[in-house]
Amino acid sequence: MKTIDDLGDLRGKRVLVRADLNVPLDGEAITDDGRIRASLPTIRALADRGARVVVCAHLGRPKGEVKPEFSLAPVARRLGELLGKPVAFATDVVGESAQATVAGLADGDVALLENLRFEPGETSKDDAERGAFAEKLAKLADVYVGDGFGAVHRKHASVYDVPKRLPHAAGQLVLAELEVLRRLTEQPQRPYVVVLGGAKVSDKLGVIENLLGLADRIIIGGGMGYTFLKAHGYEVGKSLLEADQVDTVRGYLAEAQKRGVEIVNAIDIMVADDFSPEANTQVVAANAIPAGWQGLDIGPETRKLYADKIVDAKTVFWNGPMGVFEMAPFAEGTRAVAEALTKVDGLTVVGGGDSAAAVRQLGFTDEQFGHISTGGGASLEYLEGKVLPGIEALADSA
Repeated sequence: MKTIDDLGDLRGKRVLVRADLNVPLDGEAITDDGRIRASLPTIRALADRGARVVVCAHLGRPKGEVKPEFSLAPVARRLGELLGKPVAFATDVVGESAQATVAGLADGDVALLENLRFEPGETSKDDAERGAFAEKLAKLADVYVGDGFGAVHRKHASVYDVPKRLPHAAGQLVLAELEVLRRLTEQPQRPYVVVLGGAKVSDKLGVIENLLGLADRIIIGGGMGYTFLKAHGYEVGKSLLEADQVDTVRGYLAEAQKRGVEIVNAIDIMVADDFSPEANTQVVAANAIPAGWQGLDIGPETRKLYADKIVDAKTVFWNGPMGVFEMAPFAEGTRAVAEALTKVDGLTVVGGGDSAAAVRQLGFTDEQFGHISTGGGASLEYLEGKVLPGIEALADSA
């Protein structure tokens, strides 16, 4: 896979950078600019080499329609603030504004195109439609740099088709993410502990299956944890449950025992009588969740147990919160896991998505962890052993 250093003299060349700028917004206010900050090293490196940098990215899921609430205009402003210089903003993706904006760039300038997903061709499953859009996007540039790690698991035009049409290289963020993922999958330092949470066990089945041959210990929390408790024969009240996955989970528990992999489940649960921060709550044993109540966080004994199972590790991968961290009464389980990771003497990886949002919302800094991934879905698919289309396209020589 080529790097920016392999691209030669970039002075005067238009370089299309596929970044991941899919940030959370409250109106036009960016509530977490972590992904923008993660894109800065590649953008700066190209601008410093005299390239005319054209950044493209998506925001949300407008599904091929122009929707003002998904405009990247606030992102362009924040990107300019962080770069310390103006960022030109095109009000369309490949139309007149984009063409004029790119034509107006001088060496070292940076522009941002409007939301890629305003164009139906970006996410189309039809190769011809996606390819036609990719052709238009490729005409705006001389060189392509893939740096949107959070999107590399998608077979989208800007991720997969454009690099097939231009000389291309991987950006610094993609290279850094891949290096960390290799450390998690190729001879990781042991003990190797994986912490999995989030809502659905079905989202994590492939990861669990693959990690049964790699991890020493898998800790289960969040909404997916109740399917594991059900697999142990416990009643889970109104807690989130994927009943159709209970038998699959039982199979994984048996396989883990056979392989000597420790699966750690909650021993007590913070339950509530309603899905609300004002709900009545109580802590109960994991095998004693009352009918009509739902688990919304792990309990205090489980927090201690999980912390003890994490702190002696040499490698930790964490994806998914332990509870509904957005509501203060149910954030302590996630906080306890994050706190334990900061005490590990080894590699700690926060696997993007809700986990990354949670640690920042709870007051932790990026520097307290070895690596905070910008791509939860991409990280999980890599750990499943899947081929990532965006990485496959960057690996092709051109």
